[in-house]
Order: sequence, then structure tokens, then C-alpha cells
Amino acid sequence: LEGIEREYLLIEYAGTDALFVPIHQTDRLTRYVGADDTPPSLNRLGQQDWLRVRGRVKKAVEEEARDLLSLYAARASASGYAFGADTPWQHEMEASFPFVETEDQLRAIREVKADMELAHPMDRLICGDVGYGKTEVALRAAFKAVMDGKQVALLVPTTILAQQHYETFRRRLAAFPIKIELLSRFRTAQEQTAALAKLASGEIDMIIGTHRLLSDDVRFKDLGLVIIDEEQRFGVKHKEHLKRLRTTVDVLTMTATPIPRTLFMSLTGVRDISMIQTPPEDRLPVLTHVGAFDENLVRQAVLRELERGGQVFVVHNRINTIDIIRERFQEIIPEARIVIAHGQMEGRLLESIMTAFGGGEYDLLLSTSIIENGLDIPNANTLIVDRADLFGLSQLY
Repeated sequence: LEGIEREYLLIEYAGTDALFVPIHQTDRLTRYVGADDTPPSLNRLGQQDWLRVRGRVKKAVEEEARDLLSLYAARASASGYAFGADTPWQHEMEASFPFVETEDQLRAIREVKADMELAHPMDRLICGDVGYGKTEVALRAAFKAVMDGKQVALLVPTTILAQQHYETFRRRLAAFPIKIELLSRFRTAQEQTAALAKLASGEIDMIIGTHRLLSDDVRFKDLGLVIIDEEQRFGVKHKEHLKRLRTTVDVLTMTATPIPRTLFMSLTGVRDISMIQTPPEDRLPVLTHVGAFDENLVRQAVLRELERGGQVFVVHNRINTIDIIRERFQEIIPEARIVIAHGQMEGRLLESIMTAFGGGEYDLLLSTSIIENGLDIPNANTLIVDRADLFGLSQLY
């Protein structure tokens, strides 16, 4: 224009409508992020369609905000259940912990117990790095609730993580008369129906499950504590659903990467927060290498892990090409025993694969991002992420 050249971004709308945005105004553009991979429907410029969509969304957001305000106001004024002091069994269970607790871990445990013993609903966030001991804090809180005759619900984002917690809780609490059950797609419909009946009658003390726990047919006889693991993976409606079951229920959430809403509520005092920042004893720092795919580097990293008797995670987040990647890795490291895992597998098969990998039957697990949520396989100390640029910061963390 008038002999002056500028760079623009071209935004295409429905039809032939287009908008040129000067490069120095790119801060006004935001990348579209939807609920799934479905492309958004486009609108024409100057039409009322987009304004109507915005109006509906704004109204829905305002209604959701009002509901949340009402919920938190009710919880703030409600009289919750005051749990009793620690029982001898509580001391016995905690003494069986095979590791030495860190100072931050002990402080978080004290803060959680103090909240539970108040006649006010607890709403505390446990924030700590992966492997820093958040699960042990939750386990002790759950045990304390069951010792007072209350039921506990542990909500997790994936079936694999649910299975892991189920095995961990059963192993740690095996010496005590506590009934723990799992509710996920790893269970048959018949097993789920039986578990729900026992949950409603009070025969089950602790239920561990995925989004299945949020279904309308899930009924508790006397719910006292809700634990939400990896809370950043759940939507607002998911997390508030369990609180609506009973405004007096105690809620404990855990995460390594809190979402802005959760962090804001904690910093402003709406929710309490406990930080676990002390690494476990003998914890070594994580070494991270970022670069283009290099077959020699991959082979070197895998062989180094295998030589010390360890295992390897490889993340490739495309199911339709995961078999091709397996063949490529098998060519690079022919001596490695490789197995594939992804979320579209039948539940029992996926469970058996994860159990076999945890038991050391395979050297390398090639999977999608289903392993991103706090999996505890101590023998796997090398992680290779294919196309890391396609992941978000929280997923990479």
C-alpha cells in the first residue's frame, strides 16, 4: 500500500470471507482448542451467527459460575463431619510405610488430618512433583476416614492409574479389615453391578475409579472423603459432581501441575494448599535431552537402561502409526522385548500388558499418552517422547 510492504496473517472464514491481520497484532489471535479433534464450524463475517453462539456460551458460563458460587457458599457455611483422633491402627499402618517421610510430606499429612478433625468440610490441594509422595498422604487420609466408619471415593483420570492405585492401596492395607473395590472398564458389567450394590449397602469402604464414579447409578451409604488424583485432567463439572452429592463431604485433590483456576482458588484462600517440594532421599535429578530423532542416540539410551536391568517408556501418540514405530524400534534395538499399549485396546488385554510390563516381562513399552498420569513403575527410568512438540506443557511434565 503506497509503496509500503507489510506482513499479514490471513484468516479464512465461511464462504470466501477473509481477514488480514497485521503481524504486529498477532497477540489478538488465540489458537482454537476444542473438546476433541472435531474441526469447528465456521461463520461468515458480519453475520449474527457468531454473536448468537457467543451469547449462548456467555450465558452458560455465567450459570456455571453462579452454581459454583452457590456450592462453595453452602460448603463454607455447612457443618461437616469432624473425624476423631488417630486410632492405634492408624499408627500401626503409618509405621509400616517402607520409606522415610520427607518434612514436606509429614507437614502435608498433619495439615490434612487437622482439616479432617474440624467440623468444617475440608477442601485441600496437595501439590507436589511426581514421585514426591502425594499418594501416601491420600492413603493415610483415606484410612483415617474408614476408621471412623465413613466411605472413601478415589477419582482418577485413567483406567491404568486406577488399577495402579487399587493394587497399591490393597497392598498397603492388606493387614486391615478394609474392603476396597475398583470401578473401571477393567471390570465386567456384572462385576460393576455387584460393586455398586455393595457400595450402596455400605459393604465397600473404599472405591477407586475413573469417570465411571461420576455416573448417576453410583450411590454411597455414607461418603466421608473424596480424593481426586491428577485433578487437572478433569473438567469443572466432573469435580463438582461429587461435591454436590453432599455439601459436607471432605475433598482432597492432588496434582503436580495445578490448573490456573485451582491455583487461583488456593492463593486467594478459597481452598487450602499443601506443597510437597522436598524430594525423597537419594532422588537423582532428571536429565532431559531435546533434539531431532536420532537412531544412534535412541539405541544408546535404551541399551544403557537395559544394561542396568531397567525398562523404557516410549510415547508415540498416534494409534494408526504405532505399529510402524514398533517395527522401527525393533530394527534399531533388536535385542529389546517391545510391547504396545493404547487406550483403544480391550480392557483386560491392556491390564495384562501393563501387569506384564510391571513384572519385567518386557523391556520397552511403546504407548500413547495413557501413561502420562503418575504411573509408578520404579524400574522404568528412561522415557523417550516421539514428536514432543505435539504435547502440551502439562503432558510433558
